[in-house]
Amino acid sequence: MPKISPFSLVDAAAELADDVEVGPFCHVGPAVRLGGGCKLLSHVSISGPCQIGRDNIFCPNVVIGGAPQDRKYKGAVTQLEIGDNNLFREAVTIHRGTEKGGGITRVGSHNMLMVNAHLGHDVQFGSHCTIANNCMIAGHVIVNDHVNMAGGVGIHHFVTVGEYAFIGGYSRIHHDVPPFLKIDGADEFRGVNTVGLQRSGVAQGDIDALQEVCRQLYSRQRPFAAVLNELNALDGLNPLVRRLMEFIRLRDQGRHGRYLEGKRV
Repeated sequence: MPKISPFSLVDAAAELADDVEVGPFCHVGPAVRLGGGCKLLSHVSISGPCQIGRDNIFCPNVVIGGAPQDRKYKGAVTQLEIGDNNLFREAVTIHRGTEKGGGITRVGSHNMLMVNAHLGHDVQFGSHCTIANNCMIAGHVIVNDHVNMAGGVGIHHFVTVGEYAFIGGYSRIHHDVPPFLKIDGADEFRGVNTVGLQRSGVAQGDIDALQEVCRQLYSRQRPFAAVLNELNALDGLNPLVRRLMEFIRLRDQGRHGRYLEGKRV
C-alpha cells in the first residue's frame, strides 16, 4: 500500500501505485494518477485530471495541476501529463491546459525544475531539461529536449525553444529560440551551445559545422536573409545545420518572431 502521512489528505478517487510516498500536509485530489516510486515530501498539492509517471520527486510547496490562469477558461475538464524521473524543487507550479490550447499541458522525463519555476497552461515541455530558479514559462510555449535555462528567465507565450538551446540568466525571450544556440538578454545571439552539445555527446564535426554557419549568419557583414537563402540552396548540409535552417525558416513564417503565433486561435 502507498505510504501516506496521517497529516495528508488523499482523495479516495485518486490512484496511487503501491510504493508511492506522501509526506505530511499534502493534498492529492481526485482524477490524479501517481506512478510507482513517486515521492511527495511535504506540503505538496496535486489536482486533477493529472497523470504522473514513475519516480518523480515533489519537494515542499510544489503545486501541480492547478487551473490555468486564463480569462477564457470557464472550468472545462483539461489535463496535465508528466513523464518519469523528474525533480520538482520547492514552489514549482504547473497548470493544466485550456480548451483552445489543446486541453493538455505535457512534461517529459528526466527534467529538473529548480525553485519557483513555473510552467503555464498548454506548455509542451520536453525531456532532459534543466530549468533554474525563478524561470517563468508562459502558456502555449514549446520547449524541446536538452534545453538549459539559467535563473530568472522569462519566456513570452507562444514561443518555441529548440533542442539543446541555452538561455542565459534573466533573459527576456520574445522570439523563437533556434536549436543548438546560446541566447541572452533580449533575444540576443551569443554563439553555439558548444559545452551543452559536447556534454550530450554530439560529435565535434557537427559542432564545427554549426559554428561555421553561425559565423556567416550572425557576422552582420551580409544580410541575414541573403545568407539564409544561400545556405538553404546548398546540397549535403550537415543534418544539425539543416535542422537549424528549417527552424529559422519556420520562425520567419510566423508573427512577431514566433511560429506558433501564426496559428493562434
